[in-house]
Amino acid sequence: MTPLEHVRAAEQAAPGRLPGLRPVGVVDIGSNSVRLVVYEGLSRSPTPLFNEKVLCGLGRHVASKGILDEDAIDKALTALRRFKALANCLEVQSLHVIATAAAREASNGPAFVEACERICGTEVRVLTGPEEAELSAFGVLAGMHRPAGLVGDMGGGSLEIVDIDAQHIGEGATMPLGGLRLMDVAGRSLKKAEKFVSDTFDAMPDLAAGRDRDFYAIGGTFRALARLHMAQSGYTLHVMHGYTIPAQAAIEFCGLVKSEKPGTLGGISAVSEARQGLLPYGAIVLEQLLRRAEPNRVVISAYGVREGLLYTLLPEFERQQDPLLVACAQLGYLRSRSPDAGEELFEWTSMLFEQAGLDETPEERRLRHAACLVVDIGWRAHPDYRGEQSLNILANASLSGIDHPGRAFLSLAIYYRYAGLVSDEMSPQIRELASPRLLHRARVLGGAMRVALLLCGGMSGILSHTPIRLENEVLTLSLDGEAAALAGSRVETRLKNLAKLLSCRWAIEAPPE
Repeated sequence: MTPLEHVRAAEQAAPGRLPGLRPVGVVDIGSNSVRLVVYEGLSRSPTPLFNEKVLCGLGRHVASKGILDEDAIDKALTALRRFKALANCLEVQSLHVIATAAAREASNGPAFVEACERICGTEVRVLTGPEEAELSAFGVLAGMHRPAGLVGDMGGGSLEIVDIDAQHIGEGATMPLGGLRLMDVAGRSLKKAEKFVSDTFDAMPDLAAGRDRDFYAIGGTFRALARLHMAQSGYTLHVMHGYTIPAQAAIEFCGLVKSEKPGTLGGISAVSEARQGLLPYGAIVLEQLLRRAEPNRVVISAYGVREGLLYTLLPEFERQQDPLLVACAQLGYLRSRSPDAGEELFEWTSMLFEQAGLDETPEERRLRHAACLVVDIGWRAHPDYRGEQSLNILANASLSGIDHPGRAFLSLAIYYRYAGLVSDEMSPQIRELASPRLLHRARVLGGAMRVALLLCGGMSGILSHTPIRLENEVLTLSLDGEAAALAGSRVETRLKNLAKLLSCRWAIEAPPE
């Protein structure tokens, strides 16, 4: 019997992929790239199984010639043949194909779409501008926790703008301000591009709805600008989703990008060569948009039209789920010794935080909940490296509904749970992302986890018999019935360290033998 056959024969309860989900694929035929993303399944927090793009440049000359270039069509159709074969290999049960500005505006677009449909074996949905804007907004809803502001999706052929406030999506607008289109209409003249962008914005509705709110930036060019900003600022966490830049800093950065040749910019190696030529055009659009909308900050969203499409396919009750908690529950299920223990730990620590006077905002409470769900993800690693590995997994995980300070809290809480409360050598850069308040709560939660996991061994059904309370400045751990046998010197040491963090005394209550 081979090792793989042995594992399969054991009928593991927590497989490497979530049970009950069928792969779903989205092919996005954009003005610059054609991309296939296959997700593990339709979920509130979809995880990509496979992701590949081919830069075809379909929209390169649509503005000036009105047609898709033959070489771009050939590249796109070749990519689609590969993508269709990959979708079959990955046993995709449902394949959705969408096309945007280039396909809808070119005179030979209908013929191209027909060729795409023959290859893909399914209908290609050619999105209108308002539909593209709406799906972009749904993508932000899918990827951000209670977003409020303006959504801007800059593709190769167009820019979509739509207002979003929690679950409400306003009417979207589309503008001919894609990167490839700007190159085309301006004849690669940045001066002409600036005038075209200015004239286009002048003719559009007022962007005052964005004032003092967030601007959610979607699209490859905006992400490339953010990646360059990360590189130049030496930012510690190379996760694009949720990366934020103060609006004024973003305006100044755009001014630098458009005034310098891309190849001379510091940190330019962080951006692919194929994207570098579009950076000045993206900077022109973003700078003028920010000056007119006056938001507080720019928030980068890795979720866009594709994830927005999947979001619309979910039943309403799943749309209402918290994407962060769903993602952490899934990760905990796949990696924990007993996934149910995470919810029990959340209830156990809720009593502690309340009695310790650690008042929590709703956001802080959901972050603590998320951390409890992934408390045991490092158990398979060598004991000396569990903290380090867990920190790296959570800091860089494909999580939605969380910002970068939240990632720092999540990562550090689990790091302290494994590495101890005085061990900071692996976390100095991550600590810079969190406020002192979040750092203290991460340390307290890590200390509480160290006590709890020593008691329950990662298993469910134990913590309800080991309640912890803080009264009259005494942190008391009660061990009921058979749980009294769980007492020991290591439990005492960890309880003592937790009490020190909370500036109180400690005690263990257990019935006499």
